[in-house]
Amino acid sequence: MAEKQTGWATYKEALDQLDTTLSGLSSKSAQDRLHRFGYNELEDKRESKWLQFFKTYWGPIPWLIEIAAVLSAVIRHWPDFFIILFMLVLNSLIEFIQSSKAQDALAALKSSMALQARVKRDGKWTDLPARELIPGDIVHIENGDIVPADCLLCDGKYLSVDQAALTGESLPVDKVVNDVIYSGSVVKQGNMQALVTSTGSQTFFGNTAKLVQSAGNISHFQESVLGIGKFLIYGTLLFSVLIIAKELYQQAPVLSIIELVLVLVIASIPVAMPAVLSVTMALGALLLSKKKAIVSHLQAIEELASVDILCSDKTGTLTQNKLTFGDPVLYAADSPETLNLVAAMASSPDGKDAIDSLICGSVKSECMQPFERLEFIPFDPVSKRSEASIKEGEQLFKVTKGAPQVIIDLCTDNNEVRDNALEHVREMAAKGLRTLGVARTDNQGHYQLTGLLSLFDPPRADSKEVIAQARAYGLNVKMVTGDDLAIGREISDQLGLGKELLAADDLFDDQSDMENLPDPVKKTIVEAEGFARVFPEHKYGIVKNLQKSGFVVAMTGDGVNDAPALKQADVGIAVSGATDAARAAADLILTLPGLSVIIQAVEEARRIFARMISYVNYRIAMTINLMVFVAVSVLLLRVVPLSAIMIVILALLDDIPIITIAYDNTRSSSEPMKWQLKKVLTVASGLGLVSVIGNFGLMALMTQFYQLSTDLMQTVMFLQLVVAGHLLLFICRHDDWFWMKPWPSPKLFLAIVLTQIVAVLICAFGLLMPAISFELIGVVWLYAFAWMFILNGVRKVLRGVV
Repeated sequence: MAEKQTGWATYKEALDQLDTTLSGLSSKSAQDRLHRFGYNELEDKRESKWLQFFKTYWGPIPWLIEIAAVLSAVIRHWPDFFIILFMLVLNSLIEFIQSSKAQDALAALKSSMALQARVKRDGKWTDLPARELIPGDIVHIENGDIVPADCLLCDGKYLSVDQAALTGESLPVDKVVNDVIYSGSVVKQGNMQALVTSTGSQTFFGNTAKLVQSAGNISHFQESVLGIGKFLIYGTLLFSVLIIAKELYQQAPVLSIIELVLVLVIASIPVAMPAVLSVTMALGALLLSKKKAIVSHLQAIEELASVDILCSDKTGTLTQNKLTFGDPVLYAADSPETLNLVAAMASSPDGKDAIDSLICGSVKSECMQPFERLEFIPFDPVSKRSEASIKEGEQLFKVTKGAPQVIIDLCTDNNEVRDNALEHVREMAAKGLRTLGVARTDNQGHYQLTGLLSLFDPPRADSKEVIAQARAYGLNVKMVTGDDLAIGREISDQLGLGKELLAADDLFDDQSDMENLPDPVKKTIVEAEGFARVFPEHKYGIVKNLQKSGFVVAMTGDGVNDAPALKQADVGIAVSGATDAARAAADLILTLPGLSVIIQAVEEARRIFARMISYVNYRIAMTINLMVFVAVSVLLLRVVPLSAIMIVILALLDDIPIITIAYDNTRSSSEPMKWQLKKVLTVASGLGLVSVIGNFGLMALMTQFYQLSTDLMQTVMFLQLVVAGHLLLFICRHDDWFWMKPWPSPKLFLAIVLTQIVAVLICAFGLLMPAISFELIGVVWLYAFAWMFILNGVRKVLRGVV
């Protein structure tokens, strides 16, 4: 992977620019610079918990509930007031608990930074807290250290640095003088001195943290609830103005007007809608946890059902993040085992180097017993090979392994063998394999090419199948990796993703503003099969611009480098073994290796989404029904069809048992499911308006045959709305006729039956309202059931038209 440039060709240029020397800074100069540059730590902007809590009381639906509470207090309807206040606080608490996790993500990023650093101050080495480093410091870096800041290497042989968590590269990277090392990467081998060039939020690591802080977008769930709230507010305002104008024209008392408006406002509020939807998602999260997918952000369930593009990190996500052997090429060796044995003699068995550990682990200990190692020269990036002197009985020979071109040049003057070996190296490189040359001296002390070892990070066993399943579910999978194009293309081809990957650093070029990319670049991002040589800001830009192109994007990852993209994605998925930073930024955390659980999660999320849509259709239709019914009754008939307390009880009877919709039987869609708000509002409004006609039809029936008083008529209409409301849910829960499969779950059906029994008892025994006879209760039930067929037919027509 190409290194990010620092602006300095050599460390000597950087020393001049930063006004320092290899002897380090003086204490006074360091103190002055600390004031100028600040501490070497990430900026932590914490929003007050109280502010977060109070924000939950701001929005269309909270406004309606708050207005209803104020009006109830003004006219001293205290039962209404306390019930409404309870629902307001409940909704706010649920939203507060599920608030943004940006602070958690930053905290996890900070915990990954080095705590101590060895620094040269006043010409002497001293240990200081890493937060006190400033540009211009000289630091000592050695095996096992976490790099404390962005640095230029300035003295020493070499370092082997694991920067996978930052850049996504699957193998440690060798570094020499004048190379850049990044804050947060881990030293695997070697020790060197380095010049600190950037600290805190100015480091490569810090830029990742800033991206995490700025990443994120309003969810489609939030947008939809906001849209529904605005729609209901406009309707409420319209009818409220008409009622106030009419009552003022007729010189009605102010308190009487307020009471009428209160009834209308309460009728217009889907009081429990945010709570019911959140509880539905929470129960869904519990189901997903049983499938080993932990939901850290409830709205991710709804987003997961809508995802149409899955951007997947390669290393540790599609692959095992574990080196393994590819097919070897044999020359002097008579078998792969012999080749591995010679390579093991030229390797260090101390376990510090991943490649040496793999090679030594492939050879049985008894095979090594006849050989005594007299001398070992470890790998260094200058000679690009390691070498050992070996004794076997009375025979002495040398073995070496390293960069294939170096080993081939060392071995033979035979042009045919040389050309053949170099061609094999090119073929392996084209497949993204890392190649090692292995050689052994003959009796004359000349090196002979033993063979070529190939190494790669293999795909997970289930990755190809999971990708095929994802595509069957309508998901377009794009691989996003920090590795080079050759490696990315080979793995992508093996997994059936195609070989047309783009190099992100070439695609984005000098585009520093990921928010405003040119249209041709956006189009290229959409059409690309995948991306290689990707930096964190590239991942963020890919996700951001796919979203701008109208797609709902899921992003998987496991490293610090993935955190900004995970946070920005509609659904960020941290895979098993992910870093703390990745988990904190993600919405979904997988606890099993591989991606197979994602497909199960998508399937379950689509069922949950279907339940939510069913409830939203039902809730909007019922709210329109209530709002229009109350408004038209007041405006045209000059009667109040329901008391305020009746509407509040109606809301509780409707919504509390319907929480069990989270357990309902639904089908899982084979395509991504979207919030089609216009369609939802049109169909639900149509059902609501037809329901209003049904209400007035029942009123006319009661007036014609029973000549009820106003109080008794209110009780009848209360029961009608309870019964018709729950029957309407059976219509809204799927697209066919209500008696067809999938049938309601036992929990949902039982909850509705129990609610109807409670409603009948309230009406029959006159609890909080005048009692009516069982004859009237039976008539209401028969009427509502007959009207159910009409409503089902209307819904099928509306869904076909819209």
